[in-house]
Amino acid sequence: MPYAVARHFDGDNSELLGVPRERTMGDRLHLEAAKLLLERRIITLTGLAVAMRQAAEWGSTLARTLISGGQVRPMDYYKAVADVYGVRFIDLQREPIDETLTRVEDRADYAERNIVPWRRIDGRMLIATTEITAEHFMWGDERFGPDNYDFVITSPFDILWETQKLFRNWDSFFAREALYSWKPEHSAKFTVTGPQKATLCVLLGGLVLSLIAAPFQTAVVLMATFTTIYSLTFVFKFILTFVGSSRKADMEISPEAIAAIDDATLPVYTVLVPMYKEARVLPLLTKALKGLDYPASKLEVKLVLEEDDTETIDAAKALKLPGTFEIVRVPPSQPKTKPKACNYALQFCRGEFVTIYDAEDQPEPDQLKKAVLAFRQGDPMLACVQGRLNYFNRSENWLTRMFTLEYSQWFDFLLPGLDWLKVPIPLGGTSNHFRLSALREVGAWDPYNVTEDADLGVRLAQEGYTVGVINSTTYEEANGVLPSWIKQRSRWIKGYMQTWLVHMRHPIALWRSIGTKGFLSFHFFIGAPPFTMLLAPILWAITLALWVTHSFDLGWLFPEPFGTMALFNLVIGNLFLVYFGVIAALKRKYYDLVPVGVLLPVYWVLHSVAAYKAFWQLLFNPHYWEKTEHGTSAITQKTLESVKQEAS
Repeated sequence: MPYAVARHFDGDNSELLGVPRERTMGDRLHLEAAKLLLERRIITLTGLAVAMRQAAEWGSTLARTLISGGQVRPMDYYKAVADVYGVRFIDLQREPIDETLTRVEDRADYAERNIVPWRRIDGRMLIATTEITAEHFMWGDERFGPDNYDFVITSPFDILWETQKLFRNWDSFFAREALYSWKPEHSAKFTVTGPQKATLCVLLGGLVLSLIAAPFQTAVVLMATFTTIYSLTFVFKFILTFVGSSRKADMEISPEAIAAIDDATLPVYTVLVPMYKEARVLPLLTKALKGLDYPASKLEVKLVLEEDDTETIDAAKALKLPGTFEIVRVPPSQPKTKPKACNYALQFCRGEFVTIYDAEDQPEPDQLKKAVLAFRQGDPMLACVQGRLNYFNRSENWLTRMFTLEYSQWFDFLLPGLDWLKVPIPLGGTSNHFRLSALREVGAWDPYNVTEDADLGVRLAQEGYTVGVINSTTYEEANGVLPSWIKQRSRWIKGYMQTWLVHMRHPIALWRSIGTKGFLSFHFFIGAPPFTMLLAPILWAITLALWVTHSFDLGWLFPEPFGTMALFNLVIGNLFLVYFGVIAALKRKYYDLVPVGVLLPVYWVLHSVAAYKAFWQLLFNPHYWEKTEHGTSAITQKTLESVKQEAS
């Protein structure tokens, strides 16, 4: 019988210990390790009994159950594992990996199998791993040949941290450039391509010549075109609202279905939480995530933090979070965006499903289970399900009320309308639950697009995938600070501009991939809104000057039927905006928001302000990510104080 020789190191001396290949131990390994932990009084008999029961119920290993429950530190547990095998435990942070022994081609194996070459001593390769199995022997045989290597034991977190360091430049490059390298036509790395620039130059040149040759006629044609686009966009949203008002897009998951779930059948679920400068709200977030109704041993929460954000990293360490939480440090590089950070973290994900939460999110506890059931009930091409968003501070000030009305209209009317049309649905920035395999297949997020979720929704549709909505809510903090709101909204609008420019590089291919309905919806829902926000102040000013002041005659600009259309947009369109806001409040029984619904036209003036800022940045700083400030709400501050008091 061939042997894998494991060395037990004691200072400078080493003793060869033959470890037969059949000694893979399986579940018995964890029982033996648990016995050592009991002897060392690291865990209690009661705690072990609870963990064994949970491991059986959850269908997990005893190791994952003990560590995820916070009963034992990973280092202590895997020291016991090393003693069971009779090999040395290696603290990779103190005795780091010899990077010359690693290969970028095996990068995925290191993360998924928890195995990595450590050092070469006396001509033999030492492989650091968390467990010695038949699969690990096969892996070693393929790379180093039988009997040419030994094993040492380390913790999975050590492997994660050390491989992040070793491959930080490669992983960072991959996070930034994978989509561009694979499908450059789908990347916003370059805002406008050469052919698009040529087309724009031809159009602008033709416009200049037309203005010189026939200025009045050209102005009339421009106004007619603008008025028509504005009217059609309004009509499209009206149809969506009308249709959506009588239907629901939600995939209904009942409490009985949740209660009937066998936890042992649940898959590993990854939660990504990209944050930057969010130390203040971190306790609130971690409390919400620890409250998720999902087996802790099958949950991996990755706090995705920038390397230079030492304040948030230190705050996360100080919380002494259980083993379900991991810190992923994103190396500094440009663009410094949320999608780039998520792409970086995605390389370390082991879950079958993955979701995104923002720093201030408070998801309902059963949301992950509802997402799993939705995927099981849906067809294989269901790539993403969204949770609804709602705001816990909706009545804090006028801006938060407007924010809430806007999102109520989106989830209660527009989204069901888009679902009815079976057209691409722009995703929200949080509470999106993905099949990890589908997400990777489409190239994940575009790090150069500042509204990466809307872009991803279009790309999923182009690859034949569908998107659903589940009857679960994530509560967020509505942005109630005007300067911060302008920053956030201008970023969203800039991202819609980017998305439209990217996917219109090949309009025929786009039309073929998403169909005529999808193609028209893409224009009216992605392309037209930023354009109309830019156009609105101009049309408002001209229309008001024409029909209100009567100080000068601009009637020649609006020959019929365009004059009537312009008046319709000004009067009827704004009245319907008010109506949409009121019925959105009534449908959710937010009766306190009904009176402020009449001010929605004023709210859309702010959108135009943000749109002009977005257009300026699109020209001169397209990839700049203006961070949204969280934790500004008085409700958030009060809740944080309560959480701190509980912790103390």
